[in-house]
Amino acid sequence: MTISSHLAELRRKHEVLSDKVEKGQRSPAADDIQIAEWKRQKLRLKEEITRLSTSH
Repeated sequence: MTISSHLAELRRKHEVLSDKVEKGQRSPAADDIQIAEWKRQKLRLKEEITRLSTSH
């Protein structure tokens, strides 16, 4: 897997998590713990994307 394809996959996963967070926050029965976990995952992905982008 090339770095650019890996970055594309990480960005796709980040977007999916963004959608989940947004939908979860709009839901009246939102699971705050699950939303917090998705946010942590998003942050890890963003850090990895930044790291790979700057070294690329």
